[in-house]
Amino acid sequence: MVRAFFERREALILFVAARTRDMATAEDVVQDLYLKIAGLDPTAEVRAPEALLYRMAANLLVDHARSVQRSSRRSAEWRLETRTVMDGQDVAHDPPADEVVIGKERVRLLADAVASLPPQMGRAFRLHKLDGMTQAQTAQVMGVSVKMVEAHIAAAIKHLAQRLRS
Repeated sequence: MVRAFFERREALILFVAARTRDMATAEDVVQDLYLKIAGLDPTAEVRAPEALLYRMAANLLVDHARSVQRSSRRSAEWRLETRTVMDGQDVAHDPPADEVVIGKERVRLLADAVASLPPQMGRAFRLHKLDGMTQAQTAQVMGVSVKMVEAHIAAAIKHLAQRLRS
């Protein structure tokens, strides 16, 4: 039976792939088929080994489809039980604790770096990048030219990049 399997292995993969439309799944199902065949009694006489191989492959396909359905159903049920839904959309829960800690540390480092900027440069950066003002609005609030605001922001970004890399 094992010899018949190896003689028909490629054809079995194509048989399964034609039904699943997925080569990886086909390989997995044929591997499962081999494991079942390897577990059979080698002295048992099989009259039509090829027919048995295809019947077993078809049965494994049914088992695989049922398994996928059960898994999908479990995932959907779990999502419904553990997620908050508003207007048909999942609402994300809090991120993992390590991501929160890393994020807070990054924010602290950035805040320290912005605080270390020279006064005019820091003000231009905060008004434009953090408060969302245009460069023209920032220039008007600061009483300087737009070119000066551009220079302050470029210098601030360069300073912050250097500070955060170290």
